[in-house]
Amino acid sequence: MSDDKENRIAVEAIGLSKIFRDFWNRPKAKAVDDIDFEIRQGEIVAMLGPNGSGKSTTIKMLLGLLYPTSGSISVLGASPRDVQIKRRIGYLPEESYLYKYLTAMETLDFYGALFNLSRAERKRRSMQLLEMVGLSHARNRQIGEFSKGMARRIGLAQAMINDPDLLILDEPTSGLDPLGCKEVKDLVVLLRERGKTVIVCSHLLSDVEDICDRVMILYGGKIRATGSLSELLTVSEENTITTPVLRPEVTEKVLDILRRNLKSDEFKIDHPKRTLEEFFLSVVDQAMSESIETSGVTSGGKIAEYLLSDGKVSKGAPERIIADLAKPEEERVRQGPEKEPASTPGKTPKDSAISKLLVPEKPVEEEPEKERVSRRKKKKIEEANEKLKKLLK
Repeated sequence: MSDDKENRIAVEAIGLSKIFRDFWNRPKAKAVDDIDFEIRQGEIVAMLGPNGSGKSTTIKMLLGLLYPTSGSISVLGASPRDVQIKRRIGYLPEESYLYKYLTAMETLDFYGALFNLSRAERKRRSMQLLEMVGLSHARNRQIGEFSKGMARRIGLAQAMINDPDLLILDEPTSGLDPLGCKEVKDLVVLLRERGKTVIVCSHLLSDVEDICDRVMILYGGKIRATGSLSELLTVSEENTITTPVLRPEVTEKVLDILRRNLKSDEFKIDHPKRTLEEFFLSVVDQAMSESIETSGVTSGGKIAEYLLSDGKVSKGAPERIIADLAKPEEERVRQGPEKEPASTPGKTPKDSAISKLLVPEKPVEEEPEKERVSRRKKKKIEEANEKLKKLLK
């Protein structure tokens, strides 16, 4: 039974401490002060705290980049300095340091080569990851031309090129637009469903609240609070009641009952509100449904196939296919076929069959458009010939 328990523990720290010393070996700062914690397989755990609280130092010890001054730490059942363990870890640092003269495709190929992936596998995973992070159209652009948000997306892709069992994300949504933030959060939840372990460090507490199972709050190198979100955030002294819109007379009766039972007016009735993120995403989704063009990043939405269990489609895919088939014919014609490079790996016969069902083989306006282009070309050629004749005269 104990062996089974150990197999379920992804990260374990006992009496972990890290003291930084000066040139004379005198203690300068105690970054991590005798902390104990464990993270189980399949958990999303947030490591929170103000700047200088010991988060980054703890992460560096998890990665084997720093040695503990005292105590012990194990990752996936072994020392984090074990090379074989490092192959099973994905890491997105707070700042993405990438080679600016490499293209997006070359960057992912480079990191894939570090894990001894075959050339065909590197190409397949790179194409899927670029599509997932919404940068497939910019795969041949140099990283130095990218904005901070676009570089952040490439950093996230390189952190997953090896399909890690433990993913450590330091400020994963830094520099991303709300659409990118939602996609990152959806991806993290998907990885949890696959049994992956994810550690998130972020100052954006709303993002943490959306996805994390448990949080650890550090201050002064010590863990000051830890537990599940429901345990830490539930206010047991108050109640919330949500109802459909009530008629004025019903509302008045409810207020009267509350006043008589509470013997005070310490309550309020208000309409629920959407978050700004929800409203923003609804506006963007509407624009995308209208096929409005943009030169910026696009919504990826499709998770890389190799990140899905056994290459199967993600949960809810059949429902999406059925919903697409149920769309009016005019809407399907307007959306048109999904453009992909001819050599895109991972394209299955099933995908192409579905695309044929969704889009007519010969759009109605295709031939007239060609005729119009041909007439314009002929007219330009005739005008050029006329000008040439006049010059020769």
